[in-house]
Amino acid sequence: MPDTRKSIAVILSGCGNQDGAEIHESTLTLLAIHKNGADYSCYAPNIKQHHTLNHITGKEMDEERNVLIESARIARGSITDLAEFSAADHDALILPGGLGAAKNLSDYAFAGTACTINPDVQKAVTDMIAAGKPIGALCIAPVILARLLEDVLITVGQDPAAIAAVESMGARHRTTLQTEVVVDKEHRIVTTPCYMLNARVDQIAAGAERLVKEVLDLLTP
Repeated sequence: MPDTRKSIAVILSGCGNQDGAEIHESTLTLLAIHKNGADYSCYAPNIKQHHTLNHITGKEMDEERNVLIESARIARGSITDLAEFSAADHDALILPGGLGAAKNLSDYAFAGTACTINPDVQKAVTDMIAAGKPIGALCIAPVILARLLEDVLITVGQDPAAIAAVESMGARHRTTLQTEVVVDKEHRIVTTPCYMLNARVDQIAAGAERLVKEVLDLLTP
């Protein structure tokens, strides 16, 4: 019998919430994908990480890391250069948060509302949108969608500065609690705030699972 499991692409941005992909959000998203009967493929851009931080002190370290190689830590080595991404290979796309989304996948952490998006990330998002395929984004990652899509409905939780930023980029915002999700059915976008709020790991798991379920529901005719 043919494999009918849905394929979800997950774009990682390194390893560690301060300078890469948020590890809880990433791994719990992968868990939720399998729990809900789908499969995932991990991707990351093959680029230099913006900087490397000591996750105990928060101070910058004098070393260089690569986003693809660091993301492979989360993906256990099973990861593909985002330059090779094809929307035709997948049914949906999910972007976990962590400041890597704002430092490596985009420069939002430094440029704010004037941010630019990594070209491979931009192509993956716009190709999926053009194909009518849903996209999920967690935590700070929705700012990427705010920059790329007009009038998209998203959430970044309750942070006033982040809300003002996404609205100034043309997005519509809905304030949410830790485990809540926002679904924009017109654009086929699902977002959840995760660690944009003070959250426990079980709340991250609940939010990630709800996001994955909503993304999969958008695939149901």
